Amino acid sequence: MSADLAGVRAVLAELAEGAGERDRTGEHPYALIQKLADAGFGRLRVPREFGGFDVTLPELFELLAEAGQADSNVPQIWRGHFTTTEILRKEHDQGVREKWFRAIGEGAVFGNAQSEPSALAAEGAVTRVRTGADGRRLVDGTKFYSTGARFADWIRAAVTDDDGNRGFVVIPARHPGVTHVDDWDGIGQRQTGSGTTIFTGVPVEELGDVGRYREALAGLDSFVQIVHLANLAGIARNLVAETVTLVRGRTRTSLHGLTGSAAEDPEVLGVIGTLQARRLVADTLLRHAAERLEAAHHDGDFTRAYQETSAAQIASIEAVLDAAAIAFDALGSSAARNTVHLDRHWRNARTLASHNPVIYKPRVVGDYLVNGRAPEPGYYRGRSSGSS
Repeated sequence: MSADLAGVRAVLAELAEGAGERDRTGEHPYALIQKLADAGFGRLRVPREFGGFDVTLPELFELLAEAGQADSNVPQIWRGHFTTTEILRKEHDQGVREKWFRAIGEGAVFGNAQSEPSALAAEGAVTRVRTGADGRRLVDGTKFYSTGARFADWIRAAVTDDDGNRGFVVIPARHPGVTHVDDWDGIGQRQTGSGTTIFTGVPVEELGDVGRYREALAGLDSFVQIVHLANLAGIARNLVAETVTLVRGRTRTSLHGLTGSAAEDPEVLGVIGTLQARRLVADTLLRHAAERLEAAHHDGDFTRAYQETSAAQIASIEAVLDAAAIAFDALGSSAARNTVHLDRHWRNARTLASHNPVIYKPRVVGDYLVNGRAPEPGYYRGRSSGSS
């Protein structure tokens, strides 16, 4: 990797030190996320002309895996930010592109606000943009799964206008009309700030319409999933490292053990070997999916990228969840204590695996292979082409 990212990696090392305890206590890593931003993490995909590192997609996802290894909340907190930088890289409006790349190049962080609470959405109460008395456009509504918004300077919010058109607008994350509710109660990924965000008359920024045309959204259906694949790979790496450390430090062994030392026990060593195999599955599939998406930005075959990302999702989830469950077989009952924090790996992986439900992906892949059918990317719905 050509970019000098020593500062970023130093902050990731700090995040790793307290990750288990933060999971236990529920402490959000606000200061460390800001420190990561100050080190340039948010500029990874920003072009060099705007002060960024301009890393490739495989490089980005490798760094996100490193972040996931340190603390799996980190890639998810930044997922909305990096989705925004991907949109900006293909943004049709050069004024919009330059304004927000310059802001990110100076350290600005974006959060996410796309999903509507299901009860409100069913009633048609979607987040809307309206024109106020002074002519300014204002946003009103409620968002759930607004991951990263609590840590952000700006929010890319999905909105609907009075004509029913969908789009993304940029609004200030710390405006008085923005209320961040810390109500995410998931079993894992507890420090991602993935709770409710309420907008009441929040102004849309000048040049705040991003990704109006589908060309700017090409590949995003794969991109957002590969962020999770990177995170899962990071969890697998951390799981192997922590389990190895725990086995080395274990002073007791089982009545049926063949040796007096857990570190010499053949069955225990076999568990460690299996964990490493599962880790390599996650790493290999992450690299393949990342390289395929990078290629799609050159050859235009985003359908293939999505299909291969979906197949990678199936196998990565199986591998990492299996590893997170069997790690306990290498250890004694003490590994189930809260202070050991080993359970967080399964909870975090299980929570990540619940995004973009994997149960549909085998059928999606099979339908494409047999019948040549592929689903339309959700990001394209309601978006026109900039060339039409």
